[in-house]
Amino acid sequence: MTHHTSTAVTWTAIACVALFAIAGEVLIAAAMRNLGDLDLIRAKSGLPGTIRAVLGSPLFLVGAFCMAFNYFAQLFLVSRVDLSLALPAVGSCTYVGNAIAAKYFLHENVDRRRWMAALFVCVGVYLLTK
Repeated sequence: MTHHTSTAVTWTAIACVALFAIAGEVLIAAAMRNLGDLDLIRAKSGLPGTIRAVLGSPLFLVGAFCMAFNYFAQLFLVSRVDLSLALPAVGSCTYVGNAIAAKYFLHENVDRRRWMAALFVCVGVYLLTK
């Protein structure tokens, strides 16, 4: 059963879900980059040491919390908004947000092809809303 939800509430909920996904993914990526090669850590301190290293990273823990919150926010979203709009919209916002975050927070080289792909994803979601 889909509840009638205003457009503003729908897009606010979509943006919140996407923001938690972006934050979680960027924080986890940053944590893993800070930790370095997990195979080297495992060779040096075994699997328990590797697990301790990962779970001892504040960036990883905050990122995992964001991803968990994203999951529950997404459950709320699909209980209120049509699935055919909600998940493609979240996906496109996340895709674009990850490209922006990768460039400015992780200092990755995001080339023109990736920006064009993000634009096409957004156009596709726009067409779904019509």
